Amino acid sequence: MKFKMVLCVSLFLLIASFAAAQKPCGPTITPLPSLFVNWPQFHYDAAHSGCNPYETILSPSTVGNLTTDWTYSNALGAYTSPVVSNGLVYFGTTYSQGHNTYGTIYAVNARTGAFVWQYNLPGNDDGIHYTPAVANGIVYFTTDNGGLYALNANTGDFIWGQSGTYAPTVANGVVYAGHGSFLYAYDGKTGNTLWVDNQIYIAGSSPAVANGILYVGASDNNLYALNATTGVVLWKYATGNEIESSPAVAGNVVYVGSDDNNLYALNATTGALLWKYAANGYVQDAPAVADGVVYFGTSCCDQNVYALNARTGALLWKYAANGSVLSSPAVANGVIYFADHSYGNFYALNASTGDLLWQYPGTTFTNDSPAVANGIVYFGEDKLYAFHLPGH
Repeated sequence: MKFKMVLCVSLFLLIASFAAAQKPCGPTITPLPSLFVNWPQFHYDAAHSGCNPYETILSPSTVGNLTTDWTYSNALGAYTSPVVSNGLVYFGTTYSQGHNTYGTIYAVNARTGAFVWQYNLPGNDDGIHYTPAVANGIVYFTTDNGGLYALNANTGDFIWGQSGTYAPTVANGVVYAGHGSFLYAYDGKTGNTLWVDNQIYIAGSSPAVANGILYVGASDNNLYALNATTGVVLWKYATGNEIESSPAVAGNVVYVGSDDNNLYALNATTGALLWKYAANGYVQDAPAVADGVVYFGTSCCDQNVYALNARTGALLWKYAANGSVLSSPAVANGVIYFADHSYGNFYALNASTGDLLWQYPGTTFTNDSPAVANGIVYFGEDKLYAFHLPGH
């Protein structure tokens, strides 16, 4: 009996550690229905792949039956993309009262939407507009006034505070966050500063980290690659306009959009151009990469979502949304999810063909990106929505 108990515990720990690895999408990944999967930071993982490879419930054949499972609503509304970790959903809100702005971060039950805790920012003229991140029992989020907070993920208790503005990225116990012309690396447990770069002025890009290298876009039109441990710049690549897009890394390729209307594919080690694709609008969202295809949206002029061959940049299909697409797409089990900015309509397309499978009418404009985990799609707009299949 003791042997069986030890074996069961060991198997549970093995499954838990495998799920925590959060592998990026690719042809060698097999969905494992026994895992409880997290979507713990912006665009799923530190590499910003935008793809959950473990989804088994939602698929092109079932997603058309999505219905609202629950919503979480308050007077503030949900203004950040949600993240999912260990049975909780985290998101931030911003509201104005008179001439002051206030921000709150919430944790709710991922299955029921029941309130768990909230943390109110201590001062006014401060809001929360960027996606939080959760790792090792800590939730990290940034504020409009340039604060980076670390809270206990289960209780919401304050742990430490530092500087940061845009969506933080957590990799190997280190938290990376941009703030104006500063890029910071902090010890995730203590908040101690590990290194600072004060030469890269970030225009909204969230750093992507893969294979010991950090990638981030800047307002000087360059994509930068830095040693993630030391902060030393390894290379930079100049585009034709500023880079608000967050990069995504898959294999040895980094994909990033630019306000020059192009999506770029660069060698992740050297920065050499592999190909670029000219769209008809700004590419400001983060691309998603899954099974040899890269997906991204455009704003301004053509308002399309594109699917390109990730190796060659050849167009596979494009879908015309009802407004600008600033929502970074999410991909899971053959379905791509995104929202249009102008109307907040929420879409699910067949990732292989671009055919519309499901649509939910929006209520207000949004830049938020969805999270897909364990058969549920989470999306923030005027409230936090959780969509599921009836009976699941």
